[in-house]
Amino acid sequence: MRAAIISERNAPPAIGDFPEPQPKDGCVLIDVDTAGLGGWDVLGAYRLGVGYPCVIRGEGVGRNADGQRVYFGERSVQPWGAWAERTLVPVEEVWAVPDDVDDRTAILMGIAATGALVPLESAKVQAGESVLVLGATGTLGQLGLQLARILGAGRVIGAARSATALAHLKENGLADDVVQLGGADDAAALKTAGGAGFDVVLDLVCGAPLLAALKATRWGARIVTVGTGAGRQVHLDMADLLFRTLSVIGTGQRPPADRQQIWRRLLGMSREHGLQVPQAEYAFEDAARAWSDQKAGPHAKITARVRR
Repeated sequence: MRAAIISERNAPPAIGDFPEPQPKDGCVLIDVDTAGLGGWDVLGAYRLGVGYPCVIRGEGVGRNADGQRVYFGERSVQPWGAWAERTLVPVEEVWAVPDDVDDRTAILMGIAATGALVPLESAKVQAGESVLVLGATGTLGQLGLQLARILGAGRVIGAARSATALAHLKENGLADDVVQLGGADDAAALKTAGGAGFDVVLDLVCGAPLLAALKATRWGARIVTVGTGAGRQVHLDMADLLFRTLSVIGTGQRPPADRQQIWRRLLGMSREHGLQVPQAEYAFEDAARAWSDQKAGPHAKITARVRR
């Protein structure tokens, strides 16, 4: 079968022939229609424990043996994955897709939207509060801005490095204000945007942006970190955390039934509120380019149509 294959550690994917998965107890064979790609797929492809060659894992939508449309997360049995004509997934990770939900929405409301909703709900956003999203121009960040408003935030601010992508957030009404990071004094810029101080910070990057954001929060602020793209280690002055709460949350390590419930709630939110981010659809044969663009930060959700 055709697949996007990673041949060795640090190698980019290439389209080639790969053995088809065979039936296995407790698993579902899925003919893949649409595959999604995200930051974790790139980071996780070279982690310890991965055997090569393997298929890009990804999440996707396809059809089971009965022809039913199903969504599956990046939990394919190794060495298979979403970026192939067929994959093998544990049965508890395979969820029926409602007829009124298209493939790209089903994928978008999976890993990315869950990664934004879980930390925001843990922060218990209150009506009228101000919310800052660090790394706001990525897929997860754009969803975070929209979900914060749905949860009751009175003002949402997006911060990131790309001026062009930040302008998109304001033009499309996703953010009330934006802050470009990487300047001479990020803390001062965030303080100006935050006014009396942010109540909640959804931190998708960690590193220096997190330290700057702490200085722009008010007493009682809740800071939730779920990503480390700007650095995993920080030199933290504990005085900046006085009367504040900093939590680090892993959004995917929950039982499948819990994640499915969250996914279905998000599908409902999408229907009601029109949750959206820019989509970047690639030809399946362009898997290497999609991979490279994901590593560079595409400010869009990458998908590919697998079924011809």
